[in-house]
Amino acid sequence: MRRRVAGAPVGRLGTVTSDGRPHLVPCCFALVGDTIYSAVDSKPKTTTRLKRLANIEANPIGSLLVDQYDDDWTNLWWIRVSGPARVTDDEPEAVDALVAKYHQYRETRPTGPVLAIDIDDWRAWQFTT
Repeated sequence: MRRRVAGAPVGRLGTVTSDGRPHLVPCCFALVGDTIYSAVDSKPKTTTRLKRLANIEANPIGSLLVDQYDDDWTNLWWIRVSGPARVTDDEPEAVDALVAKYHQYRETRPTGPVLAIDIDDWRAWQFTT
């Protein structure tokens, strides 16, 4: 499971809004130990104070879903990790891991806040016969 999560190019980040609604966004991420990291990067945005950050501050929990879809359903799988979440501006190892994973970040290193999910739950499914 860990290899699949670490190697996935994109995940779907799930947070909970202050009024209890689910909020999902695709995101770049890195797995370091038992923590998922994602950073606010320089892609065009109206603000660096993204909804996902406000959600974590209001409800400090998060999930990340990675998956593989294929028309041959015998190749399907998904993995969801969840746990307490936090927002920080001081996680240099997280940004280093993102830079190592994504060549785009080597060109423009993320400088925004970092979202971290300390994984305490791993769930998975894959097609089996």
